[in-house]
Amino acid sequence: MPLAQAISILQKHCRIIKNVQVLYSEQMPLSHDLILNLTQDGIKLLFDACNQRLKVIEVYDLSKVKLKYCGVHFNSQAIAPTIEQIDQSFGATHPGVYNAAEQLFHLNFRGLSFSFQLDSWSEAPKYEPNFAHGLASLQIPHGATVKRMYIYTGNNLQETKAPVMPLACFLGNVYAECVDVLRDATGPLGLRLRLLTAGCGPGVMADAKVRAMDRNIYFGDSCQDVLSALGSPHKVFYKSEDKMKIHSPSPHKQVPSKCNDYFFNYFTLGVDILFDSVTHLVKKFVLHTNFPGHYNFNIYHRCDFKIPLIIKKDGTDAQGEDCILTTYSKWDQIQELLGHPMEKPVVLHRSSSANNTNPFGSTFCFGLQRMIFEVMQNNHIASVTLYGAPRPGNLPRAESGTH
Repeated sequence: MPLAQAISILQKHCRIIKNVQVLYSEQMPLSHDLILNLTQDGIKLLFDACNQRLKVIEVYDLSKVKLKYCGVHFNSQAIAPTIEQIDQSFGATHPGVYNAAEQLFHLNFRGLSFSFQLDSWSEAPKYEPNFAHGLASLQIPHGATVKRMYIYTGNNLQETKAPVMPLACFLGNVYAECVDVLRDATGPLGLRLRLLTAGCGPGVMADAKVRAMDRNIYFGDSCQDVLSALGSPHKVFYKSEDKMKIHSPSPHKQVPSKCNDYFFNYFTLGVDILFDSVTHLVKKFVLHTNFPGHYNFNIYHRCDFKIPLIIKKDGTDAQGEDCILTTYSKWDQIQELLGHPMEKPVVLHRSSSANNTNPFGSTFCFGLQRMIFEVMQNNHIASVTLYGAPRPGNLPRAESGTH
């Protein structure tokens, strides 16, 4: 399940589920899981830092929840989650693992782990290593209760990864598996999007499966081109004013337009597409990384993009694997490849019309190779804006088939 979908569910039940905390690493957001902490329910939802899908469910206070397995309670006000109760409900398993540093004893099933607190025991549990008949092989004091429970995929909690998004989470939406920026020697030309959708055979919902499609969008494409390739946007946003006009060479010479440019917002793709108000052709793309600590966090799903960079060395253009910019590249890495911008950055301070405060601080916009990089204070990229010349007539409206 994507992070944005989980937050949306919690928001819809805000009268029942209260005091939800969002925990993340401000300086190293890719090094630690992103956590939703349901403080009143004793539950943590751990999301993978990169793909932002649900990876682990941790129940750290079992006194606040009732738990069933196969329709039978193993934890409630009347039933304590003792090791005998776990044995009765889940059956035998492999011998557990004792962590002396945490003073916790971990009992593992497939996709499920229980941790027992040992600080009140006079000695650590003992078992015969050559005698592995599940719980019967462990000399654990009777009545030991579960301190934490973890739900995950696979056999090992430490090695678990977030599974692919299940069909039940698509809900009629289209998601982007990856987005490749198409470009030539002068700059970006457009986007190639690998789209995922929950398709099914004619009238047979039981045969539903994830289908993949490739779609290309270019600068100069019409609204009809974009709609036929990507479908309807989640929202259409009309620009009320151009706040960046003051940075143009001759802003006083620009004739005010009677119409406003407008965006197609594709939130589940992590992409915005800007159309010219007069020609109704694509003039800009905005790719969002959805890092926590940014003002727009959780509005968009993360766009997993790749941008090939043209590096000029000794009069020649070098392009290779080491010249690919991704969603996870940091600004200092980009500067090592492209060099430092000649001009100082534009400081961008986002705030709503109703509330002028922004607890996350300003971001900085740098322009290189017909791209604008919005850089956060932790050196990560918040968004990349692509702009360029319209698509030449000989470029194909290529789409690979459905898989």
